[in-house]
Amino acid sequence: MANILLPTENLLYKQNNSYTLLDAPEIDDIIAHINEEHLDELLGFLSAFTSISTAELNHVDAKITAIYAEGIALQTYPKHLERLLASQDNNLRDQAFFITFAAPITHPDDLQTQYILLKQRADKKLGKKTIKLTKQVFEVQNSYNVSKNMLRLELSIPSLNNAQLNDDVQLRNTKGALSSTSVPINEAGYAYLFDLEHNATTKALMTDSIDDNKADGNAVNDSEKNNVRPTRPHCYYTLRKAWHTDDGIRAWVDVFLHGDTPGGNWAQSLQAGDTIVTKREFPEKVEHLRDGQAVLIVDETSMPTAARLLELWNNPKPPLIICITQDIADQSYFDEVKIHSRVSSSDRLEGADSTKGMRNRVHDAVTVLHITANQTTLGQDLATVIDDKLSDYVSRHAIQIDKVWGALEASTVKAVRDKLRARFYLSRADVIVKAYWRHTA
Repeated sequence: MANILLPTENLLYKQNNSYTLLDAPEIDDIIAHINEEHLDELLGFLSAFTSISTAELNHVDAKITAIYAEGIALQTYPKHLERLLASQDNNLRDQAFFITFAAPITHPDDLQTQYILLKQRADKKLGKKTIKLTKQVFEVQNSYNVSKNMLRLELSIPSLNNAQLNDDVQLRNTKGALSSTSVPINEAGYAYLFDLEHNATTKALMTDSIDDNKADGNAVNDSEKNNVRPTRPHCYYTLRKAWHTDDGIRAWVDVFLHGDTPGGNWAQSLQAGDTIVTKREFPEKVEHLRDGQAVLIVDETSMPTAARLLELWNNPKPPLIICITQDIADQSYFDEVKIHSRVSSSDRLEGADSTKGMRNRVHDAVTVLHITANQTTLGQDLATVIDDKLSDYVSRHAIQIDKVWGALEASTVKAVRDKLRARFYLSRADVIVKAYWRHTA
């Protein structure tokens, strides 16, 4: 039975507590998702809000056991390789904690907000970067393809004077919209939640203005206007790169175009001078890649993150990249990417030059193993292909894999994560493979 300990705010968690259990149908899926994808956040909650020691946290994992209106119930348990020690070390036994929300949840839809606030509180206390619920306004300068199906949006924020270069300043762009200037220059994988409805609404208002000047017989009807609105109100995209210029901040956002999708249609509809708005932003988890031999596993949605990682690479060992694309023509995406100069030619992966049949180097430093797949090759099948490809290369070149980062389709993620942890004897903290998108057939 779990030990009962004092959690945050001195609220004693008891199995027969008086808290209000959330029992909506989606709660079980939410708990499963958080436990599988956000272990580091749960450990952060324990570090920030409970009396559990740092030394103990190094030997345990954690999971949510229940979600209440007032907070979440967490349980720690020994890491897989240390379970045998649990019978000899009382500190490794299962323990139960209760972490309170900033305000009680009155509806399951409020859970995301309260969870984000909890994460912000924990990250602030631990001195970590965190998710931001702030509005950012960019202006479109240009758009063009950087590979067959990858569209680059060139964006800008208006010019700043020397007194405006701190991260907290707010200013107005050329169309008068309030914008933050906090754009990360030296981060890889920084994600923005783009407001697709902002541009659809703008276009609808422009249509209304045009209709006012038309004869009744030529006006666009309400049904046609509604078709302009996206089927999804928002979509995540990664900041490919940002930099300061004499006239402001410039940025790239690369959008993978794959069929009739809300995000792709939105990106292709943008024109120079349009404003685009973000609603939320958060940093990627890549700190573990600073040492050891790393593998990056990416598809079209995460190639922008990998490209920026290479440009900012802060590890003397160059990474091995597994790049999965639906179209072989998109494998040229990395051709113009330059890896950070800390990686010298003598640090190349052994045997890279002799790998047969691959366009395998990013400026002669990084090996890229290509996989061409399609949406029918997802889940366990694609995970097996990835595992086989990597294990074959590693065995032929006698490489020890220490760290993994990847971002793929949701049904592939768990299978890849489990296979690579087992094959290379890695901890959960060393294998971060995330779901960047979900196949909805």
